[in-house]
Amino acid sequence: MALETKDDRNRGTMNNFFIAAFKLSAVIFGTVLLLGGNALTAEEVKVEADADQKNGDLTKIGFPEFAKQDLQQKRPLSRVTSVSQLEDVQPTDWAFQALQSLIDRYGVIAGYPDGTFRGNRAMTRYEFAAALNAALGRIKELIDAGLANQVREEDLGTLQRLQADFAPELATVATRLDRLDARTARLEASQFSTTTKLSGLVSLSITGATAAGDVKVERIDREDVFSGAGRGADGKPIVSRVTDDPNVTFSQITGLFLTTSFTGKDSLGITLAAGNANSPANVYTSAGLYNTFGVPSSDFTPSAIANDLVVAELGYTFPVNDSVQVVVSPQLFWVRYFDTNTFTNIFGKGASGFNSFGSTLVQDLGRTSGAVLLWRFNEEFELRLGYASNASASDPSRGLFNGNRAATAQLTYSPNSNINLRLLYDRSRTLPVDGQIGIKPIVGIADDGFGGDLEDATSNVFGINFDWLVTPKFGVFGRYFYANTHLNPATDSVESGDLRAQSFQVGLAFPDLGKRGALATLSYVIPFDVLAGRRFLVSGGGDGGMQFDIEASYYYPLTDNIALIPSFYVIENANNFNDNPAIFVGAVRTQFSF
Repeated sequence: MALETKDDRNRGTMNNFFIAAFKLSAVIFGTVLLLGGNALTAEEVKVEADADQKNGDLTKIGFPEFAKQDLQQKRPLSRVTSVSQLEDVQPTDWAFQALQSLIDRYGVIAGYPDGTFRGNRAMTRYEFAAALNAALGRIKELIDAGLANQVREEDLGTLQRLQADFAPELATVATRLDRLDARTARLEASQFSTTTKLSGLVSLSITGATAAGDVKVERIDREDVFSGAGRGADGKPIVSRVTDDPNVTFSQITGLFLTTSFTGKDSLGITLAAGNANSPANVYTSAGLYNTFGVPSSDFTPSAIANDLVVAELGYTFPVNDSVQVVVSPQLFWVRYFDTNTFTNIFGKGASGFNSFGSTLVQDLGRTSGAVLLWRFNEEFELRLGYASNASASDPSRGLFNGNRAATAQLTYSPNSNINLRLLYDRSRTLPVDGQIGIKPIVGIADDGFGGDLEDATSNVFGINFDWLVTPKFGVFGRYFYANTHLNPATDSVESGDLRAQSFQVGLAFPDLGKRGALATLSYVIPFDVLAGRRFLVSGGGDGGMQFDIEASYYYPLTDNIALIPSFYVIENANNFNDNPAIFVGAVRTQFSF
């Protein structure tokens, strides 16, 4: 017959003991904070509990260290008739000292966050019950690990007595833990709540412009930048001269961004905007070139009437799967999704003039109805497909597919986090206003070449866009776009034709110049170089010259939420007139974000 060893006896006794003991609770000391009607001590007790109970990991509860006492020293202990009659457990009580001995022997208590134990302070009965649970958990762990020989038999007896004396408190802790587990499970199952987040951007701009001489502009009235363009008796575009410099302006634009998620993965975005800007640089532009050269992106009015609050953007983004997202929008902000660049930004950080933050040739249709699909194949490749139409709401007879519309595709290659290369194709159809067409990819205004009306125009635009952070403090960026626009006259007897143009940009970027978070950029832009078909242009063709812009911009963060953004522009051969003088534009913006 096999002999029963001391370890076997210990293991059997202890297993029976812990079957009953551990039905009471899991060992998490922090839950005692939930116990109602029982005041805890002033110092919060630290809990370090491992959530993975299946692995049986050691649970340690931060608690005051009991005074280091020589337990071998014989001294009288306070005698009480019943521990259950005590409101608090004092350091001189038998239960306190017995548990302290177990804690010291088996390394149960981790202590307060500052590394002290403070063993001279009394505990509430619920604090004591939590510490007792810790001791039970530690000894059970030793048994489960096959180390029962390390547990003394007399300690089992002590634990049994303590368990009996504090049974009500242990049961209460266990009940509270069960409730907490249930609440935690419910929270994990529905941990997301629908919340709307508000952020905002306010830009205050002071802008001034001057020219080195009289500036030729192709528009009917030199005093009115919105007077339109036309042809004289000789069939040539009407040319006026701007002789006076504009006044300095002080303006603002404000955007409020509301973002709501219903599932935690989707997003409903609403942008409310108002502003009152009209850049002085617009005085020097030909018809159809309003808000182009020398105009910071913050120097404009988002509504037809100054300071009117409008819905500038509204879109719903949702995932199809882990790699595909779809944006559906009755007010689509096209430049948010296409022809973006790390060092050019409509919101102010980087080159942000209207001729700089995006291509001048791609038909973005402003803020329109449409949808965008974003498909990230892997870490290196992303495909974006978009469709937009700006006639669906204002004219139902045209709708989504019979008005001004554009389809865009962009493939982005990012071999690493410092390089982005984008290939873009845009196909658009544009309808005339009063017989003329004056939106991208036409930078200016076109007619049938003889002063007659156009029926429509179709365009194909191809482009490449890149940015490269060469070093942490230096980067380069650029764009090249080519556009071919086929113009269809409204009169059958007039021959149709093509207008071909190109645009070009190259720039240097200096991140963290002067301060972490700052960004300085210097860029050279050719916004609209006519290659063929200048005869169709009643504005924007000039005398065949080639306009180019130089922009210097510096984003300097004063704080995390306030930035100072000075920018300076030099425009040569404005409006594509070779003999136009240089135009100089300076702007200083203060931008508040929240």
